Amino acid sequence: MTKRIVVALGGNAILTTDASAKAQQEALAKTAHYLADFIEAGHELIISHGNGPQVGNLLLQQQLGATEKNPAMPLDTAVAMTQGSIGYWLENALVDELKKRKISKPAATILTQVVVSETDPAFQAPSKPIGPFLSKAEMDAEKEQTQATYVEDAGRGYRKVVPSPTPVDIVEYAVIKQLVENGIVTIAGGGGGIPVVMKNGVYEGVEAVIDKDFASEKIAALVHADMLVILTGVDHVSINFNQPNQADLTKVTVTQMEEYIQQQQFAPGSMLPKVQAAIAFIKESKNGKAVITSLENIKNLLEEETGTIITA
Repeated sequence: MTKRIVVALGGNAILTTDASAKAQQEALAKTAHYLADFIEAGHELIISHGNGPQVGNLLLQQQLGATEKNPAMPLDTAVAMTQGSIGYWLENALVDELKKRKISKPAATILTQVVVSETDPAFQAPSKPIGPFLSKAEMDAEKEQTQATYVEDAGRGYRKVVPSPTPVDIVEYAVIKQLVENGIVTIAGGGGGIPVVMKNGVYEGVEAVIDKDFASEKIAALVHADMLVILTGVDHVSINFNQPNQADLTKVTVTQMEEYIQQQQFAPGSMLPKVQAAIAFIKESKNGKAVITSLENIKNLLEEETGTIITA
């Protein structure tokens, strides 16, 4: 039976230790090999992806080359730029992989704006580090020019931090839905989406970074997906992680996962937001299913339903 599936792909699945375009394209070719299993199985596929390493590198490049006549672009524009570059590589990699399997199917990338609220508490407490590490002198000079917030990061220098607000809407969700309904593999929500707020009846970009998994959840709910698949580095979510009594979670309910959150079983900034996004999707979709697993486990997920599968 055909299912509409949103797959959230981490930015680190794209970038290896080599940040060149060629290396990232090669990494995406390997990623496309796994993702194509969803399409070969007859499912409708929407892919979102992270961009943390890529946007960080782009900001560093812009900072090094910025001049008064050629200033660096703002963060919302940098997110849009990486949506375009990663989408370009990923859609070509997918089409190439499908051709090898004798499947003719187009792919398209949608620049995706994600609406956030100006009153989101995150704007009063920036927490998401972006861009390069700076010395104290460099930080002081930057603060004089931009009034941005910086924090010391593990003895490695100072990094700019920006708000990470909760997504409330997806501007292009109807376009995404129409594309996937017409048989087009759709890449959307890259890097958590371009953060925008509504001002005087128009959308305006803001200096923020939206969590990729929460943006993916919002897309999945709005396009009425049957399943949200959040890919990470392990086949299963675990409780008592890295302890002698570690246990992998296979089929679990929202209630059980909420109890584990209360027990602080999942690390903030790591597994916790993935679990929270999965729960949010199930609650919004009413009858959807969420899966947290690895890229390499996709075939087992399709054939045997293995991974951490969360239902209402």
